[in-house]
Amino acid sequence: MLETRGKIISLRNNKNRRKMDNLPDLRPEQGESTPRAVAALATDPACDALIPLHAHRRAQLIHAISGVMIVRAAPGSWVVPPGRAVWVPAGIAHEIRTVGTVAMRTVFVEPGTRPGLADECRVLQISPLLRELILRAVALPLDYPLGGREERTMELLLDEIEAAPALSLHVPMPRHAGLARLCGGLVGDPAQPATLEGWAQQLHMNQRTLARLFRRETGMNFGAWCRQARLLLSLPRLAAGASILEVALEHGYDSPSAFAAMFRKTLGMPPSLYIRPQATHFVSSPPPSAGATPVDRQSRIHGVSG
Repeated sequence: MLETRGKIISLRNNKNRRKMDNLPDLRPEQGESTPRAVAALATDPACDALIPLHAHRRAQLIHAISGVMIVRAAPGSWVVPPGRAVWVPAGIAHEIRTVGTVAMRTVFVEPGTRPGLADECRVLQISPLLRELILRAVALPLDYPLGGREERTMELLLDEIEAAPALSLHVPMPRHAGLARLCGGLVGDPAQPATLEGWAQQLHMNQRTLARLFRRETGMNFGAWCRQARLLLSLPRLAAGASILEVALEHGYDSPSAFAAMFRKTLGMPPSLYIRPQATHFVSSPPPSAGATPVDRQSRIHGVSG
């Protein structure tokens, strides 16, 4: 468990134990109750871990230095590849599933600190500057001094979070009960056939009505949603070491080339580059939904967040 410099000093000073009892709890799991409005923590969860459904009083930016995370909440699922982050507003109940070995760095932000921060979940592109600011913030004590370099670092960190572009790594889930059941089935088994005609029959409506319902509920047309869901759900399998052929067939693609073409179009790189160990993921002129940063190679700091 990560301990802060301020707590270590207090623990060593027996004369000040009475004062220490009145200080805020600075343990990492209390990252949303720190003396400062912004706090950053490091977590290396167990391989293939599940952090059950929970909510935080503070908003979070959860950054994947390595490995893949899947964040699920009522509005949908967000896939977080290495070098990206997911923004989770305060009070949003969510669960996190990690795939493989994940190094997680979390920034907690007190509600009302920056009115411009998003009020909905989204995956953000992490620029090299933002990545370094997150790593620097993790190294700061939770009770860092105000008015100096540490506070300015946190202010710049918030500036960069506000400016970070959102990525199309979201699988929106409908609220319509019947449609949600079918969408959930595809998420659970991406290889199953899915056609507008077949789903319309199961829901006892005509195809045109289903098409309108689907767009109204998810903001996407049926075909685009299926392609997006299958592609994003393939990322954990790639991270786990499955071959491109295996992943393509498991996720409803007719061939590895069709899968690779969709992968490049969405993420701005071929799957072979994405799964390359310790690859430096830079892509020239990436599409708006792409963007990547180098895989971090620093020594990991163990803590608790999520």
